Amino acid sequence: MATVTLTNIRKSFGSLRIIDDLSLDIADKEFLVLLGPSGCGKTTTMRMIAGLEDPTSGDILIDGARVNDKPARDRDLAMVFQNYGLYPHMTVENNIGYPLKVKGLSWAARQPRIAAAAEKVELGALLQRKPAALSGGQRQRVALARAIVRTPRLFLMDEPLSNLDAKLRTLMRAQLKHLQRELATTTIYVTHDQVEAMTLADRIVIMNKGRIEQQGSPAEVYARPTSTFVAGFIGSPPMNLIPGSMQGGSFNHSAGRLNDLPDGLQGDLTLGQRPEDLRLAPPSQADFAGSVFSSELLGDSTLVAVQLGKEIVNVKTGPTEGQVIGAPIGIVFDRAKLHFFDTASGQRVEASIR
Repeated sequence: MATVTLTNIRKSFGSLRIIDDLSLDIADKEFLVLLGPSGCGKTTTMRMIAGLEDPTSGDILIDGARVNDKPARDRDLAMVFQNYGLYPHMTVENNIGYPLKVKGLSWAARQPRIAAAAEKVELGALLQRKPAALSGGQRQRVALARAIVRTPRLFLMDEPLSNLDAKLRTLMRAQLKHLQRELATTTIYVTHDQVEAMTLADRIVIMNKGRIEQQGSPAEVYARPTSTFVAGFIGSPPMNLIPGSMQGGSFNHSAGRLNDLPDGLQGDLTLGQRPEDLRLAPPSQADFAGSVFSSELLGDSTLVAVQLGKEIVNVKTGPTEGQVIGAPIGIVFDRAKLHFFDTASGQRVEASIR
């Protein structure tokens, strides 16, 4: 279908630099997610690929051909937006088929392609309805079908599920993933929702202040974040980050001491561990001692927040392990799954800690 290459892309609006020397290769048929907080540059990056924004410098290549000067209509791509962009006076059928009408295809030529696209997103029974008679999830599927009907070489999706409620988002994520595999079309997906990124992506590109902070498969990014920014952004809840100091093989914090660590780590460090890798214990048998800040039953597990001095640490436990708020409690670390970051720079410390 399509490969995309961004080389040394910069984008500025006046003196404000939005994208700073970004280079990225996107493989054919890949589902790539641009993930990051508002203002990190992910949507601007996608808009430059689409031809809706011009880069200040750098090159954009689609299938090896430079497209910087090619208008959006000539790049053979389809976009799906957060706000659906449906024509309220048109039926579902006519909304889906509109891109083909613009191309000059006859109704006879459009109809089978409309029907095929509608069936892929389970809208075959709703073709004569208008958008006002549809639910939010159905409207989003119309927007997807309108993109599919063009059979583009590249899909661009900008926060397409953010207007849906939690249950619909879950259903639509599954549908999007299945659809992308079925169509085998290169897809670039923009979101600030790390759950969407983790469930949809072949590869996640995490952006921060116009730069790529880390990229990799969801499993790689989750298991080995390269910075406290990534560690605190990926995961629900995210990784616990506890600032302290390392000396003589011990990590020191006001709530306790973690001993028997390698001697190669020294100075002000931030200790990281995922909530599911911690366990609760009586204070006298724990690495750190604190008190229960909150206890939330999530159905299949309980999330216990423990107050350790100034820090709140989340521990994921079994569904029957609820705790009384204010009660003394301790936490025990899994030493095989510790992460250390330089406190000043936020970058991962690659000492031999395993």
